[in-house]
Amino acid sequence: MKFTYAAAPHHIIFGQGAVRQTAAEAARLGGQRPFLVSTAGQMPKAAALLFEIDFAGRFEGAAMHTPVDVSAHALARLESVGGDLIVSFGGGSATGLGKALAVRTGLPLIAIGTTYGGSEMTALLGETSDGVKATRRDPRALPAAAIYDVDLTLSLSPATSAASGINAIAHAVEASYASDGNPIVSAIAVDAIAALAGSLRRVVADPRDVAARSEALRGACEAGLCLNGVSMGLHHKLCHMLGGAFDLPHAETHAIVLAHAMAYNAPAVQPAYAAIGAALGGDAVQILDRLARDIAPMTSLAALGMPEEGIDRAVELVMSKPYPNPVPLDEARIRGLIRRAWAGEAPAAV
Repeated sequence: MKFTYAAAPHHIIFGQGAVRQTAAEAARLGGQRPFLVSTAGQMPKAAALLFEIDFAGRFEGAAMHTPVDVSAHALARLESVGGDLIVSFGGGSATGLGKALAVRTGLPLIAIGTTYGGSEMTALLGETSDGVKATRRDPRALPAAAIYDVDLTLSLSPATSAASGINAIAHAVEASYASDGNPIVSAIAVDAIAALAGSLRRVVADPRDVAARSEALRGACEAGLCLNGVSMGLHHKLCHMLGGAFDLPHAETHAIVLAHAMAYNAPAVQPAYAAIGAALGGDAVQILDRLARDIAPMTSLAALGMPEEGIDRAVELVMSKPYPNPVPLDEARIRGLIRRAWAGEAPAAV
């Protein structure tokens, strides 16, 4: 057996009350004039929890898919106040904006996660311009500290919890059979999938279940680590393309596409799916498809707002950019996958 595994310099603070360590982390990183980024909806909560920090400035315009024009406005604000450290508070939108600023300035980022997206664990930055989302890996995008406070997830709605959690499962699924994968990441991926699949139904049934929330957040943290450690394939490329082209919500898109992409790749990744199935107690594709249909708020791309005439555009975008995937991309099969996901039909094998 031969493989290469390069561990990223993660610094993770996990647990109830972890957000209270933000000021100490800012001091550890030498931040004298921290700059806070979030969404308009999350900023009041962020300001209340981080009241002891004297922020040089704030920006509450974080948006889905990290539009470059939003990043430009935030950068101008950051530079005008002389910020020397970035703190993001929220889900993928806030973390994405924090990363965009970190890449543009070289400043350290403290990412406080409030969902199960796992972006806090990666050096990946996806940005959207003119309806096209491009993702790149940049070491400056890796947060200098990731803070996971279980208490911050207790107010997540069941719908958001479900979509965000299945999004995290998708990270781990693709990591389990990545072209540049290794047994270390694969083992973490299976553990992450089991933790999330085993806790999300409990979270949706009782959003205040701290034990279930803790297990889900741990799984999401592990899934994010997997996402950072290896390359992604069809599922992630497809979801990023759909999100950028049709402005679809990130987590919900992942939840809908996951089982379809898994079915497409199944013929070439049976050992990985067998390991996942063993951890879940059955067929991996069927169990995860059923989980998504039982708990996710939407089960079709049409319900998210993607027009039927957009299917042709989606196929064109997917086929225009080759990337590593266990099963070669076939235009007719990709069209069938997208159409089934658009209609909310059951996934079909290649």
